[in-house]
Formats: sequence, structure tokens, C-alpha cells
Amino acid sequence: MDRRSLLATLAAGAGAALAGCGHPSVVLDLKAATADDVADEVSMTADPDSEKHDLVTSALENGSATRRGRHELFDRTDTVRVDGAFYEVTETRVASSEVTVYEVLVDFNPEETTPEQGEISFADLPETDRKRLEPIVSEADPPQQDGYDVGVKYGSAAEVGNDSVFVPERQYDVLVHEGERYRVAVESRTASEVEYRYEATEVAPDVETFADRVRDRYLFVLSGLSDAEREVVEESIDGAYFEDDEAFRSVVETIREHEGIREDDFYGTWLLEYEGSEYLAYVEW
Repeated sequence: MDRRSLLATLAAGAGAALAGCGHPSVVLDLKAATADDVADEVSMTADPDSEKHDLVTSALENGSATRRGRHELFDRTDTVRVDGAFYEVTETRVASSEVTVYEVLVDFNPEETTPEQGEISFADLPETDRKRLEPIVSEADPPQQDGYDVGVKYGSAAEVGNDSVFVPERQYDVLVHEGERYRVAVESRTASEVEYRYEATEVAPDVETFADRVRDRYLFVLSGLSDAEREVVEESIDGAYFEDDEAFRSVVETIREHEGIREDDFYGTWLLEYEGSEYLAYVEW
């Protein structure tokens, strides 16, 4: 968990613990803003071996790229860092169709362990099945209830490929793992699959250039503070500020007068300069 997520969790916990005393959950956290930090707030990085990376590079080389899927790939941001440069990516729905998707169900405590179709050892499963099922069969204390205990989403037959012994046609109904015998079933349903078209345009050749673009839009100077307000800000730089007092509310009101990088009903992130240094300010109020 990163510092900001931890602070949000701590703030929520403090608010719950002090709810009887009328103390709501608040936090002000100022983190020194490097160029990489600034860029990361408004973009995502496509790892070299990821589908996102392949799509962006293909769109750059060919003018556009296409993909079929049941969800958007760039839903958090349309600015993507690929090999050090930054690109604006458009994701356009072109067409949609219906596709059958599969889910493999596992019963960890079956009443009957005699196979009807056959049994297979986990070690003998094809890689595509081991990869999907390993996280659940390796649990120290797997869920156990009446009927099937957990379902593993496999996706469509095209996504799974030809190697699975469960999808689309189940070949075994008992799975043996470390001496334990589990019953396996397969369910299918119809889902909507969309064809997307992707186009990419470079917006900055490197992180410094991109960070400057972000600063031009969002950066403001936090100044003219009272002594009490300065104490709030300086404590939030050293760690974080959790007190819902008048000075905190005043600082937050000043920050919220400016456009935030990300704003919601009760929290947000701003880029500010204080005493000559730049900070990313995370606020809950």
C-alpha cells in the first residue's frame, strides 16, 4: 500500500474511532512533486509486455489498431506513457456482438469425489488452467460452503485458446491437488463483446516536457497563509495533518479555489508550490 492509500485508510479509521466525539475523517498530505510524480498523476505507463503497449505501438506504426473485448482498456486516462514518450489515445467503439464466456466452478468439500467424466492432477493441467486456478487452490483456508465454493472467470473460448481441459468443453470433473479432491463444473453465459479502434498522438517526447504541460495547467502558489495555516501545511509535509480544525478548513478552502488534478465529492489531488517547492497535495475533507 502506498503512502497516500495508507493515509486515506488511517484517516477513515481515525474518523470511525472518533465518530462518537464528532471528529470526521480528514487529511492533508503534501508529497514532493518530481517530474515523474506529476506525470504519473495524469497518465498511465504501458509496460513493454502489456496489451496496452502493443496497441499503442501498433496504432503509431499503422495509423490505428483494433481490439475486441468486454471492457474499455484505457478507462482511467487517455494519456499513456510508452517507451518514455507520452501519447493521447482515443478508444472508439466500432461494433458490438454477443459472445459466450465461461466460468470454472470449484467445490472444495464435495460430498461425492468419484469422477463421472474423469479426474486430473493439478500438476498435469495445461498451463492456461494452472495459471487461472493456482491462486485459489493454493489458498491456506479456501472457502467451504454448500455447493460450489468459488468461480474462476475464464473469458471466451477465443481468449482461453485451445489448451484448456475445462473450457469450452469440460474433460474432467474432479481435480486432485496435494491429496485433496475437488469437484469442478463449468458455467457459460452470453456477454456483449465490443470492437474498439485505437489511435495515438504524441503529446510530449519525454517526462520533463509532459510535466511542464501539467504544471502550466494545474500549478498554483499557496501563499498568504496565517501562522496557524502554515503550521498545518508544514505538518502535512513532514507527515500528514488529520485535525479538522479552523486552520485546516481554511487551508483546504484556499486549495479548492484552484483546479484540481483529480476532484471528487470529499477528496482530491492538487499541484501546488509552497515556499519555492512543488508538492502534490492530497486532501480529504
